Amino acid sequence: MARDKEQAQRQHMRFTVLGPVRAWRSEQQLSTGSPQQRALLAALLLRGGRTATAPELIDALWGDDPPDAAVAALRTYASRLRKAFGPDSEVLASESGGYAIRIGLGALDIDVVEQLAAEAEKAQHSGDRSRARELFGQALDLWDGEPLAGVPGPYAETQRVRLTERHLSLVEARLDLDLELGHHAEAVSELTALTAAHPLRERLRELLMLALYRSGRQAEALAVYADTRRLLAEELGVDPCAELSELQQRILQADAELAAPSAATEQAPAGPVFVRPAQLPASVSDFTGRVAFVKELGDHLATAEGHVMAVSAVAGIGGVGKTTLAVHVAHTARHHFPDGQLYVDLQGAGPAPAEPEAVLGSFLRALGTPDSSIPDGVEERAALYRSTLDGRRVLTLLDNARDAAQVRPLLPGTEGCAALVTSRIRMVDLESAHLVDLDVMSPEEALALFTRIVGEERVVSERDAAMDVVAACGFLPLAIRIAASRLAARRTWTVSVLARKLADERRRLDELRVGDLAVKATFELGYGQLEPQQARAFRLLGLAEGPDISLAAAAAVLDLDPDRAEDLLESLVDTSLLESAAPGRYRFHDLVRLFARACAERDEQPPSERDAAMSRLLDFYLATAAEVYALERPGDRLVDHLDATRYPGLTFPDRDAALDWLFAESDPLLACAQQSAAHRDTLRRATDLLMAAVDLAESGANSRQYEITARAIGEAAQAQGDAHAEGRARTFLAHVRSLAGRYDQADDEARRAAALGLAAADPVPACRALNQRGIIALVQQRLGEAETHLLQAIAAFRKDRNAPGEASALCNLSRVHLEMDRVASAVELARQGVKIYEDLGRTLRLANGKYALGLVLTRAGRPDEALEQLTDALSLFHESRQPLWEGMTHQRIAEAHLTVDRPAQAASHAEQALALRGIGGEWRRAIVLTVLGKALIEIGQTGRAEACWREALSIHEQLGATEADEVRDLLTPAAAA
Repeated sequence: MARDKEQAQRQHMRFTVLGPVRAWRSEQQLSTGSPQQRALLAALLLRGGRTATAPELIDALWGDDPPDAAVAALRTYASRLRKAFGPDSEVLASESGGYAIRIGLGALDIDVVEQLAAEAEKAQHSGDRSRARELFGQALDLWDGEPLAGVPGPYAETQRVRLTERHLSLVEARLDLDLELGHHAEAVSELTALTAAHPLRERLRELLMLALYRSGRQAEALAVYADTRRLLAEELGVDPCAELSELQQRILQADAELAAPSAATEQAPAGPVFVRPAQLPASVSDFTGRVAFVKELGDHLATAEGHVMAVSAVAGIGGVGKTTLAVHVAHTARHHFPDGQLYVDLQGAGPAPAEPEAVLGSFLRALGTPDSSIPDGVEERAALYRSTLDGRRVLTLLDNARDAAQVRPLLPGTEGCAALVTSRIRMVDLESAHLVDLDVMSPEEALALFTRIVGEERVVSERDAAMDVVAACGFLPLAIRIAASRLAARRTWTVSVLARKLADERRRLDELRVGDLAVKATFELGYGQLEPQQARAFRLLGLAEGPDISLAAAAAVLDLDPDRAEDLLESLVDTSLLESAAPGRYRFHDLVRLFARACAERDEQPPSERDAAMSRLLDFYLATAAEVYALERPGDRLVDHLDATRYPGLTFPDRDAALDWLFAESDPLLACAQQSAAHRDTLRRATDLLMAAVDLAESGANSRQYEITARAIGEAAQAQGDAHAEGRARTFLAHVRSLAGRYDQADDEARRAAALGLAAADPVPACRALNQRGIIALVQQRLGEAETHLLQAIAAFRKDRNAPGEASALCNLSRVHLEMDRVASAVELARQGVKIYEDLGRTLRLANGKYALGLVLTRAGRPDEALEQLTDALSLFHESRQPLWEGMTHQRIAEAHLTVDRPAQAASHAEQALALRGIGGEWRRAIVLTVLGKALIEIGQTGRAEACWREALSIHEQLGATEADEVRDLLTPAAAA
């Protein structure tokens, strides 16, 4: 009992040396005293429970210059530590004229680190790289600054060096895994900062080169090598290590093995053995792909050998290749079933499914049972069937099953046997079945199948057209086989001819027919089995554009409550006519969607029901997006200028939930807006939806699709002569183009929007287009025009009682005044804008205000204040999921660090801006590369700096940007020196 108590007390105590030397009892931090007292504690903790003698401790604390009363001082420090430990004082033991600390496993942070590192290495060696990376990350999280911080003495200094080196080695191990897992773009920022802090550490340089190369930045990768070679020669008089030199050569040679690693393809088992009964249909000679499915099903069937009955049920849409896969798998698994293989087409998709009684009679005859011995009735035949199979190893392939009730009597039921079932429905009610959902082919598999049928010589010269063909087929194997067979039979056709025929969606299903094969006929079989409510849901949901649809949106289309809608949608999923993309989200295969629309045009009566369904969907998106906008921008009057909706939207408990919805719905929402713009009675609501969803543009992640939608709505409004809708669409088109750095295009749109807003007496473009024109004129250094536009915008926002809009224009005007050298006025205007935003709460707009104030303070020579504002802005942008603005803020923080000679921090923030992978367009990428080059040249990475500037110059020259002149100046020999 005493030993158990002692062990419990030891586990009660925790200590840290990877930062300040500290001690805890449970969650209570204990006082560890003076620096010399902490030095004693550290020296004992780092001996792993071994006793340290007094001379050893004196040498550890004071080295060659101990005080006269060193031994007495040690006793005093030990006594004080025991007092601090209180009821756990016995962990500090006095032994043989010295001291030792005895603590339990996991009580010292460095011990925990080593345990985690060992587990990480074990996981890495076993192939679980994600787990290894996670464990290394947990180990690194235990560091809390400099090891043994503030602890004096030669022993502490030696251990500090050791622990720092250990930290670096773990960082390298984790970064190595980052690259193996494909996180190369994110790793560049950290590696840039690390190489600046440890310029002679070649392993870090090697990882940086590899990360840059895998991020498509080959010139910078080679420049890192050149910088390293120069630095090593200057500092140490040596050449780079062999590993670094070899990597340089491999980059120069574009070694394919340097590309980001991908999972190895597993091979399917082979070697069919022919035995009786052998009823399996022939496997197609051009079977292609499906490697993972073949292995999964083959492995499961193999489990039947000797101890269980294995049942696998493959479900999928018609034409997805269920039968082809099942037959192929059955052939590859024949050697596990030497007593025979049975096969039947159960006709489940047709009007007259096979009767189990008849199928059992057929199976019994194949197994050698004479007709006179086959009883009548399903139950009697099923019993005899199972008895006949007892002790035998037989595979039964039940193809095209209607449902689980049809299948159950046909299952072997004895160990050593197996059944493989295919069906259009998911057999969730088939007991103990291994369920497999078969999706369409990957693009690579689809192209390979097309090539095998058509012939490589016809495809190799028209690979892009061939990819267009298989994409038009939705990567559906049946459709690909039909298209390829048509082409193979027409030697005068080129692949491009077929691609053009399939490009017309209205004719596509009719084109996908050859002989007795037709995609439409395959779908018609499944559609014909639907109940009336299922059929209605199928038709109406097919009308909506977008890659998928949420349950709530689908409920709006169907005008049903969510529970009833979910029941219908899940029943369609069970028929494989609809797919469950994720919990609460659904999608059609592309060809099934075309078929559903054709059914809607043919069967949905009256036709007005189709328009009503799409109107409800538009209302749902608009009402919900307006709710998101109001939560994200309190006080903004835009929501008061939106068209009224009849169908309600969702409400949210907080901003996070609102943003979750908006970004999850981005693609179908924008698709709905673009689709609705084609109709006069929904055009204005489509335009309003575009405005309410502006966060999708400002985030950067959806800017391209947002721009396409805005342009389409603007063109539709112009064609319909609706100045009100056109002005609004062009206002937001100008905004997204300005964010991308295409200022001439943006200014043209904003000018037209302002005129249209004036003509339509619409305050939305009247305010916002003027504000936008002011921003553009500022960037283009037309300062007088910028000031005029922004003063007009401020007046317009005030007239509309739009406080956030006024704040935005004030912040923009502050930047104009700064360019005019009216510094005091600039700071005051920015502070006015921030004050308005602060009164409205901690929102995205406050981040914009702080960003503007940070810019002004940087230019005003007040970098510390600027960094405070920009750091706050960065946090708010991150909360609001605005990666474009995050990237811009990282760039501005980098510029502020450069003004106070902190190039390593500047380079780190510039790299974080680049890690957002092009968000904001090429112009903004060139701006960040320029800033990064300025930082790199200050930390001695001259070659890489020049590589950044050359890339930035190339981008600016392609865009015709005026910033090219600045970059040319930086690339002159004087600047490079």
